[in-house]
Amino acid sequence: QVQLVESGGGLVQPGESLRLSCAASGSIFSINFMGWFRQAPGKQREVVAVITSKGSTTYADSVKGRFTISRDNAKNTVYLQMNSLKLEDTAVYYCRIVTNTGGYWGPGTQVTVSS
Repeated sequence: QVQLVESGGGLVQPGESLRLSCAASGSIFSINFMGWFRQAPGKQREVVAVITSKGSTTYADSVKGRFTISRDNAKNTVYLQMNSLKLEDTAVYYCRIVTNTGGYWGPGTQVTVSS
């Protein structure tokens, strides 16, 4: 069993920053893939950023240059630093990990960007 705990969401104004964290615990031997997805009201869930076990990163075009994904392997934690937030970044953000036992989703954390 694997548990994911997300934190760092909140309400900010356009141009401000937030940092999301997602800590994994439980029966984890290895984490291959860690990533962040988001789902805005009325829209499908979409990938925001992913990072492999070797540190390779991929970003959605809409967040390139503004968001940075990183991971701390010792803590089984993935982070998402979000800068220059825009109104359209408003969504529920979910972390996802793929381990030796399967894929897991976090419960989601709300990010609201509003003036």
